[in-house]
Amino acid sequence: MQAIKHIFGRDYEKYEGVRRINIYLLRVLYLLMATMLAYDAWSYIFTHQGAWDNREGVVWSVWAAFSALAILGVLHPLRMIPILLLEIFYKGLWLILVAYPLWKAGTLAASPAMDMTVVFLPVVIVALIMPWGYVVRTFVMGRKQA
Repeated sequence: MQAIKHIFGRDYEKYEGVRRINIYLLRVLYLLMATMLAYDAWSYIFTHQGAWDNREGVVWSVWAAFSALAILGVLHPLRMIPILLLEIFYKGLWLILVAYPLWKAGTLAASPAMDMTVVFLPVVIVALIMPWGYVVRTFVMGRKQA
């Protein structure tokens, strides 16, 4: 019972009052980003042949950078929250602007956007893991925990 209390307790000494469970889940999330995204992005980059299309080059460069920065997130989970915020915002916007209108029209399942929707929908889990109190306090209000 004490171990469960410990996991769900706030850590004021090391993590500015963020619950330990959030820290552990953030680390798992960063580790998944660092491994799964890295495998796809870096293998595509290293095996690509010929000239890059400008947009394709940007997409793969951003995803490779995300995977590299996620390694820092494993080590410093709170400091790297901005990359998770970027992920939440760009995936959320895409789901709202692209997938939702297709779904509402009943054409999502038959569209090329369906594959991306399946990949982007789990961003809801990222949003649930996010320690929003810390985000608001630190990144919006510019304050540190006392």
